[in-house]
Amino acid sequence: MTAFALRFDFRNPEQAGTTTADRYAAALDMAEWADRLGCARITVSEHHGSPDGYLPAPIPMLAAMAARTTNVRFLVAALIAPFHDPLLLAEEMIVLDNLSRGRVDLVVAGGYVHEEFALFGVPMNERAKRVTEVVTTLKAAFTGEEFTYRGRTVRLTPAPFRPGGPSVSLGGSTEPAARRAARIADGFIPSVSEVWEYYRDEVLMLGRPDPGPSPIGRNQVVALAEDPDKGWEQMAPFFLHETNAYGAWQAQDDLAAPFHSVTGADELRESGQYRVLTPERFVAELKSSPRPFTQFHPLCGGMPMELAWSSLRLFEREVLPAFT
Repeated sequence: MTAFALRFDFRNPEQAGTTTADRYAAALDMAEWADRLGCARITVSEHHGSPDGYLPAPIPMLAAMAARTTNVRFLVAALIAPFHDPLLLAEEMIVLDNLSRGRVDLVVAGGYVHEEFALFGVPMNERAKRVTEVVTTLKAAFTGEEFTYRGRTVRLTPAPFRPGGPSVSLGGSTEPAARRAARIADGFIPSVSEVWEYYRDEVLMLGRPDPGPSPIGRNQVVALAEDPDKGWEQMAPFFLHETNAYGAWQAQDDLAAPFHSVTGADELRESGQYRVLTPERFVAELKSSPRPFTQFHPLCGGMPMELAWSSLRLFEREVLPAFT
């Protein structure tokens, strides 16, 4: 059986023509659908003050999804640490861990969008300090025991459902972030594979087992359509919105990043980062892979719900049966 996952960021630009409430409702339905079909993981992300309504609060979203599902695991990737009170965040994650019965994991990052730091009045040069405090606080709180927080002895209740609580990894795209992850976190999820070797080097220097090669591959969005040219024509405006919105953010500091702004749909299609395939071609590609896996981004860039469901239903009807 091929493994699959879903991710959501809930961009809802004006061209989408939908309400945020309807988009949230559709994602909950999709989570329930995916859980029924054996989905491995659902990932949600966090950004703040985005003109297109990017999800600013992943924890309540995952709480709603947890209530509609039984087995699928959840991942916050990434939670932007500098904007969160560490103790309050720990309590919220513990509640989510209990609601989901231990099905949630967390990737923490320092953030990079200048407008977000201005929104919260947080200096960008405090990112590393705030990330470290959040990670160490979460890991201590998740033990269920007393710990020292800002010079005080504290203990949070209730305890997590899962012993030790959710795993806490770090995300990032720089050498300092990679090395920090090796020192304080449970793992590292790089934005780009090039920085993985810094993490690996630090892990080895700390005397721990080799974590092996980078866990991420090329960032790619795949959708399904019976007519891929027509599907591309319908979906391209939303793919363009996503890549250009991320590209504008990530260009602020010339970051090594998986997204780059493009001038039009033809250029984007040529890049191969967004692909619309027939189910038959997708089956062939998956069968040629030693570890067939795909992560769908069904509401990508404000994708209309009917288009998103069309792609997912083709996966259910014409792809999954090829692996049973």
